[in-house]
Amino acid sequence: MDDISVLVCDDSALMRNLVSRAVESVPGMHVVGRAENGQDLIEKLPQANPDVIILDIEMPVMSGIDFLKHRKENRIKIPVIILSSVAEKGAAVAMQCLELGAADFITKPNGSISADITKISDLLIEMISSYGGQYARLHGKTVYRDDFYAKIAADRAVERKLQGVMSEEKIKEFLDKEIANKAEEARKASEMLKASLAAKPKEIPVITPLRNSGKIDIIAIGISTGGPNALRDMFKMIDPRLKQPVLVVQHMPAGFTKEFAGSLNRICALEVKEAEDGDKIEGGHVYIAPGSFHMFVEKDGLQCVIRLSQEAPRNGHRPSADVLFESVAKVYQNKALGVIMTGMGKDGAVQLAEMRKQGAWTLGQDEKSSIVYGMPRVANELGAVQKQVPLAQMADEISKLAREHVAS
Repeated sequence: MDDISVLVCDDSALMRNLVSRAVESVPGMHVVGRAENGQDLIEKLPQANPDVIILDIEMPVMSGIDFLKHRKENRIKIPVIILSSVAEKGAAVAMQCLELGAADFITKPNGSISADITKISDLLIEMISSYGGQYARLHGKTVYRDDFYAKIAADRAVERKLQGVMSEEKIKEFLDKEIANKAEEARKASEMLKASLAAKPKEIPVITPLRNSGKIDIIAIGISTGGPNALRDMFKMIDPRLKQPVLVVQHMPAGFTKEFAGSLNRICALEVKEAEDGDKIEGGHVYIAPGSFHMFVEKDGLQCVIRLSQEAPRNGHRPSADVLFESVAKVYQNKALGVIMTGMGKDGAVQLAEMRKQGAWTLGQDEKSSIVYGMPRVANELGAVQKQVPLAQMADEISKLAREHVAS
């Protein structure tokens, strides 16, 4: 197996070391360089040749924003993950980074220098495996699949829980056994990869809907890792005459979704806004679920409205695509279109199958165009997806279905 190679750029030596240690602790990842500012990064790029860059924003000599401008001007394709505390001061900076071509962003815990890197290490590893893994595969490397890293994250979550109920001696014994098993896990993962490449495709079950698909009164979208730029690409191309409302669950932290909705509104012909509790669902509008809130639909007399809640996360997420799809299946039944797109894990898959069972139309992003073919893969394997669509054609496919099945 090849390693996903990572270059870390941060003006803090402490953060460079902490991030490097977090990366190096995971099988199949390797830090190939460290830079202290954007100019240093430019100079080290040719020799390091990374699969992904971890980039701070506020740095002397050359900031992260200036590096992103250089990257865009010079058509550098290496994906960039922003890891910065500046996003806490204003989500607009994070949106600017996305507009300049950054793949995604993570907010540093507790300011710009923090030993508490464990708070974001699972998310960091997920993004490295997703964006760096895709780039590595495109350039001929054989790297571990995303589900391998998802298992590592799940195991680490268990270890953290054990720390609250086990003695230090027992924890050490447990971790020693885990460390001893890492080489065997890596060997098994390699065999699994070879087997999956040689195996016959899984037989997809067929869901028999309870009723025929009807007119489309609402469009519901669930998306996660790789979503910010995928949604930008899609909403730039959506039909400006679309008559149905569009509700979107994008896994994103609190404080960013309002600015994200604003950034989409600037490039989309439809009106895009962050959803608010009690919003009347209007045609030709796009509603983005607020970070840290579930979004679902509810009947209020003859009108359908958006409801928000802070009930427990579903599938590890709040907002959760499953929560949205579940409510759409209940309220709209066969008069809906459900779309599941790039993302790690399985959020949205089970309830998209429920939407299909109720007679809704369904689409899933295809494997080749997905940054992470996790959520759409599970949905497809459940028989929830009527048609798999490349990202470049998703806007046209949604628009076409919406036009053909609009309520009179």
